[in-house]
Amino acid sequence: MIGRGAITRTRLQRGGFQPRAIIAVALLWTVLWDSITWGNVVNGLLIGLVITTVLPLPSVPYDGRIHPLRFLALLVLFFRDLVVASFQLSWLAVRPKVAETGSIIEVKMRVHSDLYLTLLAVMISLVPGSTVVEARRTAGVLYVHELGVHTREQADQARADVLAVERRLVRAIGSKEEIAMVDGEGTREREKS
Repeated sequence: MIGRGAITRTRLQRGGFQPRAIIAVALLWTVLWDSITWGNVVNGLLIGLVITTVLPLPSVPYDGRIHPLRFLALLVLFFRDLVVASFQLSWLAVRPKVAETGSIIEVKMRVHSDLYLTLLAVMISLVPGSTVVEARRTAGVLYVHELGVHTREQADQARADVLAVERRLVRAIGSKEEIAMVDGEGTREREKS
């Protein structure tokens, strides 16, 4: 006979009741219907409940908190990167030269977390001229294709740029321990120079 504790552990491993996921599905459902009505909201909540019950997602551990000013800085710098990269890519498209090639670089993350790995991969891929071609979650490694990288110095700069985004991300939403990990790594790199 299965004890009550075993059922609870199994339910927790499979995700359990996921109110945030249900609300996210309901919001997406409402946006897809393009009108906010009680029927759409209730249907979205019901669909979210069914989806999270039939296809539960595992819990993603998160011990950090949002640091408002650092989060704002993360957003501002991310949008700056978007604009700068868009202009650079536009210039590559219109200049009369042979097609630009790129390189795939390996970036080892300093904080091992599925949440940060996913958010960093999305942020990097949204910037024109770079895309994540592979992510190895157990090793905490991203393989990033960067346009216009031909030399070791350019590859090192591209790797440093990705690690700078990781640092800003962790400083914006991380715990004290995670922030210390990315800040400590940066201090050691500066001391080597």
